[in-house]
Amino acid sequence: MNFLNNIKVVSLRELRLMRQRPVYLLASVGVMAFCMIFFLTFLKDGTPHDLPVGIVDMDNSSLSRNFIRQMEATKLMETTGFDSYTSAREALQTGEITSFCVIPENFYSDVLSYRQPVLTFYVNNLYFVGGALSYKELLTLANLSSGAVQREVLRAKGLDEETVMGLIQPIVIDAHNIGNPSGDYRVFLSSALIPGVLETIVILLTVYAIGSELKHGTSRHLLEKAGGSMTAAMIGKLLPYTVLFTLMGIICNFIMYGWMGFPMAGSVWNLCLGTFILVLASEAVAFFIIGTLPVLRLAISISALYSMLAFSLAGFSLPVESMSAWIQGLASAFPLRHYYLMYVSEAFYAGGFSGWYMQAVFMLLFLFLPPLVYKRLRKAYVNLNFPRK
Repeated sequence: MNFLNNIKVVSLRELRLMRQRPVYLLASVGVMAFCMIFFLTFLKDGTPHDLPVGIVDMDNSSLSRNFIRQMEATKLMETTGFDSYTSAREALQTGEITSFCVIPENFYSDVLSYRQPVLTFYVNNLYFVGGALSYKELLTLANLSSGAVQREVLRAKGLDEETVMGLIQPIVIDAHNIGNPSGDYRVFLSSALIPGVLETIVILLTVYAIGSELKHGTSRHLLEKAGGSMTAAMIGKLLPYTVLFTLMGIICNFIMYGWMGFPMAGSVWNLCLGTFILVLASEAVAFFIIGTLPVLRLAISISALYSMLAFSLAGFSLPVESMSAWIQGLASAFPLRHYYLMYVSEAFYAGGFSGWYMQAVFMLLFLFLPPLVYKRLRKAYVNLNFPRK
């Protein structure tokens, strides 16, 4: 009973600190609310549209004008005409347009004469999403225009429609976007970035909460409140944060998969269970970092670096299987990677707990990190023999 009472006393002490220091709620609830509003409203229409694309029409024929009209008919692009390559290049360099297409002279006559005219695309890949999407759309339109010309030529030669289409498109692709059929960028970005932001907040704030006792020299007072038990001190100190972080994650899940209607083939409650395990794993990582380096400034820096690497190695931007073998192994050192695999199994394939229990086991393995630095952190709390600046 004394042990449980010590945990209660430390938790109440921590709640008072959270009330006295607004940075705790601002860095957790405030940051999470800002990220939710930002990511869920940034692409409220689902996908980018009206991307500024330049056109340099040096042919001015009926075929080139038809190509431009097809570009203007798409929702993705908003075309702007330029008189020369130089003016289009300057607009691209100043950020007025994301890309531009040069239609060469004699474009129509070269098509009719089978001389293979060349359409040239210039894309500013500094704007990754805008540049990639506009390039994809320009390439698609060019291929469709090429197919349309071939179709008319083959029809003029007297071939029937079935033969014509067989020659133009011998293989028909029937694509199905599993889990996100509309290609909504909010689903793609928010479902992966929001848990990543949550993990970052958990790690940074946990490191700060534990390390601030060393920085302000209050660690002995904390141990006194815990009856001299380091275990009771850490459980009581992290308990309020665990509840807060878990509630934040659950609220975010219900906003995304309930109110916003993000695709969820399985159960959102299973995802909430995964969120709770992610919070525990992230706190364990934070404990290990501050225990290894009991200097708040250094521990915060390492935590920020670790959290940012998790975004790159989680696998939602580039498949981990396409990375080098040693990086694939490194990816397993981040709880976010296992959470992302769990999310894919539950949200896309309704795998249930039996489909992602191994990912839960991998995240729970991070709980074995704190015992490795337990004695080191206790010595730092008792002796206060580490620099505070």
